[in-house]
Amino acid sequence: MNRIKSAMKTLVNRCGFDVCRVSNKPLLTLCGLNTRPVQTIIDVGSNSGQFAKYISAYFPAADMYCFEPLPEPFQKLKEWAGRREQRISLFNMALGEEIGTVEMNCHTQHTPSSSILSTTEQAGQSYPVTREQSKIHARMDTLDNVLRDVIPDMKGEILLKLDVQGYEDRVLRGGEKVLSKAAICIVEASIENLYATQANFIDLANLLYKAGYFYSGNLDQSCASDGRIVFLDAVFKKP
Repeated sequence: MNRIKSAMKTLVNRCGFDVCRVSNKPLLTLCGLNTRPVQTIIDVGSNSGQFAKYISAYFPAADMYCFEPLPEPFQKLKEWAGRREQRISLFNMALGEEIGTVEMNCHTQHTPSSSILSTTEQAGQSYPVTREQSKIHARMDTLDNVLRDVIPDMKGEILLKLDVQGYEDRVLRGGEKVLSKAAICIVEASIENLYATQANFIDLANLLYKAGYFYSGNLDQSCASDGRIVFLDAVFKKP
């Protein structure tokens, strides 16, 4: 068994990742949010539905709004949503603080790390799967503009999740009305410099603090081989 574990860890390390044992309590309880009356979930950067599948287990009756600009992951997201009974609205677009067209860097070996921003040299060294890239054009809009007609009718507490690889601050600035009405925000934040002109944890914490949110812990985090934290999924909530 130890040989199998060692072989699996070696394989993961070669892909640029590391495996370490951490408590799973934050994931199991959503950092204590699992009992909140969430009835609306906005998932920005859905990819093929990883977070949507995870969060729907806690809030199966919640209305969902999922945004994903890359065509292949979006198709997988669409297939999953088609099998669900809950109301899920899908948007094949990027979000930011402007309306128009944007060029995206698609990481062909690992689409979840794709971004509007270019990767840094450090990102390529730490995560080799981000090196192979192609360019695609995607439609861009703002969160407030896309959801302007449904914001007033959103039910219960709103959970907003952002995972857009360093572009989170632009999405927040384009979604001030949604942010003012939401109660919870789960945002991926980089500690190390992985994307050019990225928003880091301090940038995002300041933006959310000004909007009335307080940091309440990490849902999950990714560590380098030496134990340092590279990026994390931070939870912010209104009191």
